[in-house]
Amino acid sequence: MNLQRRTLMSGGLALAASTALPPLARARSTATLRPFVDEAEMREALQRWHGESRRLQTELRRGAPGAVGGALAESAAPPTASQLAAPAAPMAAKSSADAAGARGRDEESITNVQTAGVDEGGIVKRAGDHLLILRRGRLFTVRIGGDTLAPAAAVDAYAPGSNPSGAWYDELLVAGSTVVVVGYSYARGGTEIVRFELGADGSLRYRSTHHLRSFDYYSARNYASRLIGHKLIFYTPTYLSPWQAEPWARFPAWRHWQGERDASGFQRILPATRVYRTDDEFAPGESLALHTVTTIDLATPELRCESTAVLGPAGRVFYVSQGSVYVWTSAWPRSLSAVFRLPLDGSAPSAIKTAGVPVDQMSFLEEGGHLNVLLRESGRGEAMWGSEHTAGGLALLRVPLGEFGDGRGHARREHYRSLPSVAGGQLQNRFVGEWLLWGGLPMGAGDLPTAWALRYASADGAVPLAPGHGVERIEALGRDAVLIGNAGSDLHFSAVRLARGHAQLAGRHAQIGAAQGESRTHGFFYRAQADDEGVLGLPTLRTGLGRRGGVYHGAQGAASVVYLRNRRLQFSALGALDARDERGPRDDACKASCVDWYGNARPIFLGERVFALLGYELVEGRIEQSAWRWGEAHELPGERLVERRRISFAPTAPWREGRYSPFN
Repeated sequence: MNLQRRTLMSGGLALAASTALPPLARARSTATLRPFVDEAEMREALQRWHGESRRLQTELRRGAPGAVGGALAESAAPPTASQLAAPAAPMAAKSSADAAGARGRDEESITNVQTAGVDEGGIVKRAGDHLLILRRGRLFTVRIGGDTLAPAAAVDAYAPGSNPSGAWYDELLVAGSTVVVVGYSYARGGTEIVRFELGADGSLRYRSTHHLRSFDYYSARNYASRLIGHKLIFYTPTYLSPWQAEPWARFPAWRHWQGERDASGFQRILPATRVYRTDDEFAPGESLALHTVTTIDLATPELRCESTAVLGPAGRVFYVSQGSVYVWTSAWPRSLSAVFRLPLDGSAPSAIKTAGVPVDQMSFLEEGGHLNVLLRESGRGEAMWGSEHTAGGLALLRVPLGEFGDGRGHARREHYRSLPSVAGGQLQNRFVGEWLLWGGLPMGAGDLPTAWALRYASADGAVPLAPGHGVERIEALGRDAVLIGNAGSDLHFSAVRLARGHAQLAGRHAQIGAAQGESRTHGFFYRAQADDEGVLGLPTLRTGLGRRGGVYHGAQGAASVVYLRNRRLQFSALGALDARDERGPRDDACKASCVDWYGNARPIFLGERVFALLGYELVEGRIEQSAWRWGEAHELPGERLVERRRISFAPTAPWREGRYSPFN
């Protein structure tokens, strides 16, 4: 991929903490954000910002005293992280009725999604009797209905005859027979939406390509697209430079792509009356972003999109609940942050001023009329690898949704709760039922806590957890959780029992000489078979292959997918399904997306069937009953995973007229 997109962003971390406190008492707000009245008002505001930026630049070049400090006066700033340590008012305990809430998923889903009913763009989806797999610029179908396992079809993931150079096709979604591939095209102006029709036999018929003008949305942790029913949802940023004379020329636009010769055709889809803002002035010299949410109804023959945007600082983290998109914005070097709520029913957004920065989308949970967000003192948002570079103290924001308003109000002191910190970056966090868990890499002695658990809606204190290994992944096991991470060269799985106000470590498993082969949330999957029983799968690599070899370095297959049985939070190893393409690496004539930025390995469960997607291989296993000896006089029953069969769907025929066959 273009290094401009994928290279780690340099520069200082955002946000020095502010010192002033907001008023502690404020009336409950029912207001919403104010949009611009018309195009003229919006342009006047942006031109004024542009003019002030030029003036400031001139003063700085002349060395005018106070040019930076007097650039913008702020009032009623949010509290600092140290001030968040004030004791919080007791909070009512949350009901345990939705203990699986934040990590729930549809019964038919094979994607490890954050919110039940909200699908996320991935690399493999199920559609009836077929699996659809997106890899290296191509879309494959594999028939799995009945007891079959066979390649069905393969097509380019882009329009026939188009030039895919400069485009990356990373996310796949399915609604009925409509298959959507989502990519980002540097050459064609932003988000690319490619539709296919899935036939009953697994065939794929190209339907259309649309472009949504946007800036790069890539995040090493988050996904750009969501699907609720037939409603396709995108979050896309549009960055506005203070030195650009007419920033509205880059506003989101939409076109039905008609071929390479049609270089124009974009129609702006975001009127000024759908651009919302708070009362904050635009800071001279600082970039802004149009944080845009676009919805598309896939049930209509002709795609039409509707966009709403909030105008604010460029740092961003976003989260999608079943009814709203939340966008957390932050500015650097000033200490300003806010969270915007954009309802998916098209009604006006609302906002509240805040402090700190979330780590990633997993830092959020909307439930019971509240928004809960785990915060660190500073960070630059989730763009690129920004989530890996948050820093400072931790706090939990738990704010009633009724506090959101026209953006002038602040989250109050009692909405924040100071939490124990985890040293260093690489923080992992997850809401599981009524609990919030967070952790990181070990620092110092092995008996120190590397993770914590908190009943976020209660006044109970945080519970320290010392699993003896780093915490590189936190996942739900039904109503309980698992912490996954390395200690030396071994990968450890530590179960956490979350029951009736108490969190404690339970069973543990060590995978010798292994590390995670996939850091994204979709790499893990847990199939619950009862309240306290299930099977989990996770891609792994031998430690010597490098911690991210199968994720960022474009390896054509992870080493294996490991499977564990969970019974009452005690783990037993079932075995692994390994990549073993006897023909070895080959030239697949890749023309687009030739690096697996979104990973290439997944555990897949279909009823009682167990699969591993490993690069271009799909391996099916079977869990068998077995016996193992304990000493000479005892024989205990056990289970093991054995390979049943495998296929390769790799393109092996010569490239002919832009097509290829996976069957030769």
